[in-house]
Amino acid sequence: QVQLVECGGGLVQAGGSLRLSCAASGSIFSINAMGWYRQAPGNERELVAAITSGGSTDYADSVKGRFTISNDNAKNTVYLQVNSLKPEDTAVYYCAAGWLTGEVYVYEYWGQGTQVTVSS
Repeated sequence: QVQLVECGGGLVQAGGSLRLSCAASGSIFSINAMGWYRQAPGNERELVAAITSGGSTDYADSVKGRFTISNDNAKNTVYLQVNSLKPEDTAVYYCAAGWLTGEVYVYEYWGQGTQVTVSS
């Protein structure tokens, strides 16, 4: 089992920034990828960014150039730096852990979510 604890969400004005963090514990040797998803009311959960244990990253087109995912393997923590925030970025952001098989991310473990609200 892998436990994930997120923090760093909050209320910010459009154009502002936040840094979300996700600390992993437990059987972390079993995973090789972590990601951030988000879900806004009435919308499906969508992948925002992902990173492998080797440092390869993927981003949703809507956040490229504004969001940066990174990891600190020594702290078993993944970060999501979110800049130039827009009202449409408002959502609950979830951390996920799993593995990359071929070109497909499979996430088995999820955090509790952290709310990001962007005011216009």
